Amino acid sequence: MEVTMDEQGREQAFMSALVTQHFDLRSAASATISESSSRASLYLFSLSSALVALGFTAQRGEAFTIFAAAVLPAIFLLGLFTFVRVCDTAIENVNALRSIVRIRRFYSSLTPEAGRYFDVGSRADDTEAAMDVMATNRSWVGVLFTTGTMIAALNSMVAGVGVTLLLNATVRPTSLFISVGTGGGVAVVLVIAAIFYQWRRFLTLFA
Repeated sequence: MEVTMDEQGREQAFMSALVTQHFDLRSAASATISESSSRASLYLFSLSSALVALGFTAQRGEAFTIFAAAVLPAIFLLGLFTFVRVCDTAIENVNALRSIVRIRRFYSSLTPEAGRYFDVGSRADDTEAAMDVMATNRSWVGVLFTTGTMIAALNSMVAGVGVTLLLNATVRPTSLFISVGTGGGVAVVLVIAAIFYQWRRFLTLFA
């Protein structure tokens, strides 16, 4: 009898711990989304404020150049830090959802009818099942629609504009076409690098 009660106590403790873990993971997943949104909003607010300030100094010649040289690098660094951290939170979110999928699989096996209420999809892999929860898949195309890519695209434009202004201000013989082309090339390279970085990070989830 003591053995039976001891086993029952362990099962109850395990279920209690599992429910607590499920709640903690759900809170952690929500926290990653909240942090990602907050960081993206901070970057967008800083960028829009900088653009407004640049607009006020656009007609002041040298003052505009000096102000742009001070503000654009700062915005670019903020965007770079935001991009990296947003990628980190995305990975944390998938990890949390993957653990939740494992718990839901256990819930669905408790009784024959439990699978109706704890559907984890048809994918055997926990990471792919977590991707299903996020309405995405393993394809690299999904990387194009992340918050990180949005930040990277805007930040790459900031870098491109900065390079264009730098060439236009320091290399006088350079034509506007060459300056804009160089700045555009820098922006494209940075966007591609950001997409590749995210893709490599997400691949670690399947390792």
